[in-house]
Amino acid sequence: MAYSERELLARLIECEAGGEGDVGMAAVASVVMNRVYTPYGEYARVSDGGSIRNIIYQKNQFTCAMETVGGKYNPQNIYNMNPTNIHYAIADWAMGGGRLYSLGYALWFYNPFSRECRQNFPSEVGSFITKIGGHCFYNPTEKYLDT
Repeated sequence: MAYSERELLARLIECEAGGEGDVGMAAVASVVMNRVYTPYGEYARVSDGGSIRNIIYQKNQFTCAMETVGGKYNPQNIYNMNPTNIHYAIADWAMGGGRLYSLGYALWFYNPFSRECRQNFPSEVGSFITKIGGHCFYNPTEKYLDT
């Protein structure tokens, strides 16, 4: 049986940011929903009018949506997650329109495993906005419009 979009989002939140606290998990959920509802660029085409599923499963976007990484089994994937009430609550909040406004319209995040965040996301499609926990967040630039 296929997971509902709510279930997928809760699992992704747990997998990508389960150790980042409520704000970190809400930030990841905000990025997913920003991608779902952005009116331009690559994610507008991928979401096809609002599909969380399409955004989560877009190739090479979320490591947690991949069962293999670099040809090896990825044990930290959404299928191995066991979301709890907090993950569902954050998913419901985000799906209901909640966003962390300090993120602006962030479409990307990554963990640099260092104190510093680079100023631009690859190909300069994103510019650094903030760091929450171990993740750096990026807002789209004009270059994103051409994706």
